[in-house]
Amino acid sequence: MQSTPNSAAVLDPASGELLSYARLWQVSGELATHLTELGVSRGDVVALSLPRGCPLVVAMLAVVRAGAAYLSVDPSAPPERVRETLDAAAVTVVVAERDEPWLGTARRVDPSAVPPAPPTAPPAPNNVGTDDPVYVMFTSGSTGTPKGVVVPHRAVCRLVVEPLFCTVEPGHRVANTSNPAFDAHTFETWGALAAGGCVVPLPAVTDLPLDEWTALLTELSVDALFLTTSLFHIIARERPAALRTVGTVLVGGEQLDLVAVRRVLAAAPPGRLVNGYGPTETTTFATYFDCTEASLAGRERIPVGVPLQRTTLWILEPGLAEVADGAVGELCIGGPGVALGYLGRPDLTAERFVTHPGTGERLYRSGDLARRLPDGAFEVLGRRDRQVKIRGFRIELDEIELAATATGLVGAAFVEKVGEGPQALLAAAVVPVADRVDVAELARRLAARLPEYMLPARWLPLAELPLGSTGKVDRGAIAALLAEADPTPGGAAQAGPETDDVTAALRAIWRDVLGSEPTDTRNFLEMGGNSIMAVQLAGRVRERIGVRAEPHDVLLAESFGELADQLRLARGRPD
Repeated sequence: MQSTPNSAAVLDPASGELLSYARLWQVSGELATHLTELGVSRGDVVALSLPRGCPLVVAMLAVVRAGAAYLSVDPSAPPERVRETLDAAAVTVVVAERDEPWLGTARRVDPSAVPPAPPTAPPAPNNVGTDDPVYVMFTSGSTGTPKGVVVPHRAVCRLVVEPLFCTVEPGHRVANTSNPAFDAHTFETWGALAAGGCVVPLPAVTDLPLDEWTALLTELSVDALFLTTSLFHIIARERPAALRTVGTVLVGGEQLDLVAVRRVLAAAPPGRLVNGYGPTETTTFATYFDCTEASLAGRERIPVGVPLQRTTLWILEPGLAEVADGAVGELCIGGPGVALGYLGRPDLTAERFVTHPGTGERLYRSGDLARRLPDGAFEVLGRRDRQVKIRGFRIELDEIELAATATGLVGAAFVEKVGEGPQALLAAAVVPVADRVDVAELARRLAARLPEYMLPARWLPLAELPLGSTGKVDRGAIAALLAEADPTPGGAAQAGPETDDVTAALRAIWRDVLGSEPTDTRNFLEMGGNSIMAVQLAGRVRERIGVRAEPHDVLLAESFGELADQLRLARGRPD
């Protein structure tokens, strides 16, 4: 930054705003000084409620320069959940552009209203060390309460300094596509700034047709891009050559599909295609695997690869003894990328952050079952608990079940993941407290407590629970019932017969994407759709019907019939 102060640090294509490194340092220093004057100091947590763009990057740097840690608010989370996380982190200052319903007694700081300071007046030294927190990130918790992962400065440095998994050089443009409350955002921001690169916030993939979104990668000369596994799978299926101009494409969040990767490699691959793996507790990535025709030869499953720089991996038994070479055990991760623990949860921290009995190294127990392959790569095979991943989101199924019973509408709830890839969804079997349960009311109450990605898309009321031979609830039988359940709960009538070619084509596309018939009374989300699948459906509408449909059109339509009406009008053929 000192050698190239006029280089671009942040370029926001939506607003046209560009911040040079010199300007970023100046305005972040002004905000840091203001925060310090408000009493923010080393060890405090400051919440950030800002969209991706220049103000957010400024605020992140300002909080760090003030000696505090930042907590990015998930824009998709309901107010009750946000308030709970802010209370857990003892947040008293929030950087936000407008008042929010969850602010409570916290003081709001508008970043656009911070008084300027002389260029020669940086904030006072904060005496922060490498083990001081840099951010707190909340994840789903199996006890029913989100848990805050406390990540120190050393962990971010381990991620972004001389990374083996990605090449970012001065002037390189790193796409910023991730929700600020999720850990890929750490790489997208600090990975660019640490190398003298440029952070380039992109629109959400649901804001544009897929062709236009992928075209931005070429128009903006993106050098590095992170994609959730589900989104990568959609791009591989619909537009396999769309990533050809990107230097490095990182994919992570779920098991990467071998067929999808080979499709992209065969079409027009990016300069480098990398499968990344890592829990939030180990700072974004812990392993990486370069996907090439040679590295995939003879494989039936894509491994998570080898350790990142300054990272150690162990396959251990429950008692922390090492398993035999090639045997399956729990993947435990060590090195400076390991978080400090869970905020205010010493019991849970002691359970998941342990000491290697032989080396004395501090490890994080990932809960992932894995093995080391003969070539040295690691392969993840499943979980030892009930944590799942959907569209890259980490979800503790127990938290949803506890939230459902807390509504008072059901006496028991059992939630499972049904399906794989972009079509994966959450399904819930519930036992009503009364004779029947109002599923719509239950879903409404859960939506006030849980973010959208944790809401079941399929409901199955049960009069009684299936029991196993020991008399305990048979979760396997419940999972089978949920997998076979009617995806149109409540006996919703299927959409009536099509009377025109638009409706017929849309019905076929709907079946291809969702795997079920449309109904007259349920919308895309209620039928198990999600934002990634909306991208896929909108792209196919454009191809097969010849109408420009954006993903948000699919998500906002109240029913299949309403979406069909919109498409007919757009094509100039109203009823």
